[in-house]
Amino acid sequence: MQGLQNFVCIDLETTGLNPKRDRIIEIGAVKVRNGEIIETFQQLIDPKQQLEERVEILTGISSKELEGKPTIQEVLPALREFLGEDVLLGHRVLFDYSFLKRAFTNEKISFERKGIDTLKLARQFVTDSESKKLESLCKYYEITHQAHRALGDALATVELYQKLVENYYNEEAFSPKPLEFKVKKESPITKAQKERLTLLLAKHNLVPKCEISSMTRNEASRYMDQILATYGR
Repeated sequence: MQGLQNFVCIDLETTGLNPKRDRIIEIGAVKVRNGEIIETFQQLIDPKQQLEERVEILTGISSKELEGKPTIQEVLPALREFLGEDVLLGHRVLFDYSFLKRAFTNEKISFERKGIDTLKLARQFVTDSESKKLESLCKYYEITHQAHRALGDALATVELYQKLVENYYNEEAFSPKPLEFKVKKESPITKAQKERLTLLLAKHNLVPKCEISSMTRNEASRYMDQILATYGR
């Protein structure tokens, strides 16, 4: 048995772990045909906000490096073309899918996929490696890996998948499963919200956490609630 031979492996770097609040800062994708890598996709994304220090340390990506890069809205058409209708492979693939699903939904683009998760496969089969993190599994299988960069993680995940197929393949466990993440289209920040938020920031002498015009209505509402809870009216 050879496992899936045609797929796209996807990996994202983000500002945090919550797909409904955090933003994509880098996309890496690897297209595989007949078990061989034929094409890659790599793009830094301007999230319109300053990165936290922990994110810069983890990824090696700086806020300055992202200034002037395309926004996620600008990148989606090329990414959509690259992904086609392929099955998505990833290490904790639902994490990456959830961020993409939100981005596509906000642009009124349907994005339904099946996926294969190497993390779930490793948890099921690789019993003699205590950690199932991608970095640890790459060390276990002696896979070259540029950790915490999107394309580096995607390339390593392809090789990890092939190792898992080689050692543990069975049709039921390795078959693609529907990826499910529910998200509704979010409306952009309203004019009234912009005005109110601008006044709040000025009153409390605060620097906005991201460009106000890039916020959704929900993001703006949550941000104002946080300011009011911390500083009062």
